[in-house]
Amino acid sequence: MSVLLKTRVTAIGPEVADLAEGGVVILFADGSPPELAEVSVLHKTEEGPSDSGPAKGASITLGPVSAVITAVGETAWSKVREMGHVVISFNGATEAERPGELCASEIDTGALVTALTPGAVITIAA
Repeated sequence: MSVLLKTRVTAIGPEVADLAEGGVVILFADGSPPELAEVSVLHKTEEGPSDSGPAKGASITLGPVSAVITAVGETAWSKVREMGHVVISFNGATEAERPGELCASEIDTGALVTALTPGAVITIAA
C-alpha cells in the first residue's frame, strides 16, 4: 500500500464535532484563516501529498476510523497539494457534489467525532 498523504491533527475547531456528526470533515493546514479554523481540523503534513491523488477504492483512516474513498472531486487533490485543504464527506456517494470534495464510505459518526483529537493521524493510501 502506498501512502498518498499522512498528516497529524494539530487542532480541532469548535464547530468540527457538529459537522463530523453529519459525516463531514474539513481539513485545513496549520495557519488557515481564523474564520476557517472554526470549522476545520487543522493538521501538519508528515508524508506527501503525493503528485497523484487517490482513486476510488483508496483507503482513508482518521485515527482508528477507516473508510474507502468512493468519489474524488476534480480539484480535491490539487487543493490538498496547494493548501492542505479538502472536504471529506462520509456519505458513500459515487460522484462528488463539489469539485474540492472527497467522498468516502459511510461510517459511525460518533466514532469519527471521538477520533478527531489533536495528535490523531490521518492517512490516505492506495
